[in-house]
Amino acid sequence: MEIIQQILFVVALGATGWYIAKRVRLIAQAIKLGRPENRYDHPDERLKTMLLVAFGQKKMFTNLLVGIMHFVIYAGFLIVNLEVLEIILDGILGTHRLFAPYITPIYPILIDVFELLAVGVLTVCVIFLCRRFIAKVPRFQQERHREMTRWPRTDAAIILTAEILLMIAFLTWNASDSVLRDRGVGHYAELKGIVPDFLISQFLKPLFSGFSDTGLIVYERTAWWLHILGILSFAIYVTYSKHLHIALGFPNVYFSDLQPKGEMQNMPEITKEVQLALGLPVTTEADGSQANDNGDQPPAEIGRFGAKDVQDLKWINLMNAYSCTECGRCTSACPANITGKKLSPRKIMMDTRDRLEEIQDGWKTNGFDYKDDKSLLNDYITAEELNACTTCQACVNACPININPLDIILQLRRYRVMEESDAPASWNAMFSNIENNMAPWKFSPSDRFNWADQVND
Repeated sequence: MEIIQQILFVVALGATGWYIAKRVRLIAQAIKLGRPENRYDHPDERLKTMLLVAFGQKKMFTNLLVGIMHFVIYAGFLIVNLEVLEIILDGILGTHRLFAPYITPIYPILIDVFELLAVGVLTVCVIFLCRRFIAKVPRFQQERHREMTRWPRTDAAIILTAEILLMIAFLTWNASDSVLRDRGVGHYAELKGIVPDFLISQFLKPLFSGFSDTGLIVYERTAWWLHILGILSFAIYVTYSKHLHIALGFPNVYFSDLQPKGEMQNMPEITKEVQLALGLPVTTEADGSQANDNGDQPPAEIGRFGAKDVQDLKWINLMNAYSCTECGRCTSACPANITGKKLSPRKIMMDTRDRLEEIQDGWKTNGFDYKDDKSLLNDYITAEELNACTTCQACVNACPININPLDIILQLRRYRVMEESDAPASWNAMFSNIENNMAPWKFSPSDRFNWADQVND
């Protein structure tokens, strides 16, 4: 019987690893659709940002209580699952609590810490479920945000419920295991006197006092299998879920923009043309350094101004889309959304990811050369949404993992204005004034400081 369990476990582990590797390759291929951009500069600053924002959850603590709860569920779930290493080795080798005899003094302490964290994760998951479906926090409700369809709400419920069940399986498995040690049943008796009762699960032992030895073994094995299979299933499901940020949150923050939030990137090709026209040194590099160009060579042909589809965006924009947690903090901070406009920065990121997923589905049946007649602009994101953006950076500042919806909005708007000449009339008037008068307003540059004459000394 034991060898059968080992074989089944190895098969489950191998199948999970193969499927996750397949999904990772597909997601990586989708991110590589984006245009190249160097995000490997200033590694020390990037590492510091990642430790503060991704691991330390710095931006989550703007709301202290929610920040603490999120840290418990995020760090707690990851730390609790460190025990998965022992479970995997036990499953492969057919052993039981493999590490216990070798690290006897600290083994109970480790499990006690895991159990405390498990209770924390379980408690916070229940609170988050109540916030979503009982308290009905506005940023999670479809009535106010059209992107919050049935699936995002269901996805959140599935993840939170799964984490609750995994923690229950973990705690009751420890409790039933302790009862079997106390009774001296089979191989469980070998750890009697080595492994004591654990901090939390000892209070659950009375639940199993009426179980027969056979029934207790069945429950202990069932809880063990449910816990590990639940984790393996969770790992697969995450690759389809908004909770992919568990894996992508760290690299997403590491590669995030280090420039000041108010600084917008110009198109290097346009900057170069302007500098050549004015006889200025060409400084098209991202850091403002001079490019190695004497101005005699004709400029490279520009494939497209701005972005129409995901292939025109930068690769970091696509990683942002896969990293989005759909928490809605960006949309809650957006002044355009607050005043009733259709723009929702969260929807911008969700639409970008949905478009990538649609392309992935095409790859499965038609290969990587798959093309369709759709595009991110118009088929997913409308001109009305783009025009509502004030470029205030509120969404960028609000995101807990440094996602930048504004960068996508700007690239899509550039396409509409520069490729389709489809700017609102008021924008065209402003462009003309800036070009001719060096200000958005229609008056002579020599009159710009006339207001100062009216200021009392």
